[in-house]
Amino acid sequence: MTTKQDYHKDIIKRYRGDVWSKFIRAVKQYSLIEDGDRVAVALSGGKDSFLMAKMLSELRRHPLVDFDIVVIAMDPGYAPGDVGRIRETAKTLGLDVVVERKDIFKVVGEKAPDNPCYLCARMRRGSLYALAEKHGCNKLALGHHYDDVIETTLLNMFFSGTFKTMLPKVKADNFEGIELIRPLYFIREEAVKKITQRNNIDTLDCGCTVASGEMPSKRQEIKELLTSLKKMHKDIEKCIFRSAANVNLDYVLGWEKDGKKHRFDK
Repeated sequence: MTTKQDYHKDIIKRYRGDVWSKFIRAVKQYSLIEDGDRVAVALSGGKDSFLMAKMLSELRRHPLVDFDIVVIAMDPGYAPGDVGRIRETAKTLGLDVVVERKDIFKVVGEKAPDNPCYLCARMRRGSLYALAEKHGCNKLALGHHYDDVIETTLLNMFFSGTFKTMLPKVKADNFEGIELIRPLYFIREEAVKKITQRNNIDTLDCGCTVASGEMPSKRQEIKELLTSLKKMHKDIEKCIFRSAANVNLDYVLGWEKDGKKHRFDK
């Protein structure tokens, strides 16, 4: 197991270009964190959320911005011992964590046993917003990275028939005054894996049957497709990521803005 000094050193020095610099770029470019913010940091126990929590904790020590954080581990119904693992890893990395229990897996198992991911994601997100509100936070930080953005864009195109990407920040619909932010927006998943493995950090998957391989996953299908496409076009992921910032409304059949739908022929 790593020490918090080892992990800190890897973030700031060894993986500076792939991790820390890209984190700072996202924070600055999209104004993700501002003076006076109180940020709820969602710690799922996965590799992405541990890295995010550690970097936000480190950022508080720098003069770039004056803000506060509350690291929250929302337990949706993990197996016995998993919460203890999250606490132990957080302690090793020098993170103070608040654990809140919600029986999401149980509810999802009863209501959507054959297709749990959509309901589970919605319930998790709603619970995290509620916890951010409970702890007096105006921001909720999630650990979605560059690859998540690409995969989500394709998932929406292939399975929902919409062109919609994952934004670096978005205001909550049902929780006034709270904004969701994604500080890992420019960081590649491979970089997160490398720093996690190098430091032998004990992490969890999401703890559900899909993550454990018992059910098929559309996101996994997209990952496999991208792996295949990269063999023919090495910059395919970069092009997909950039496409959402280069939409030409003169060449789309329709779009939606502020709840109102528009068509090119109207």
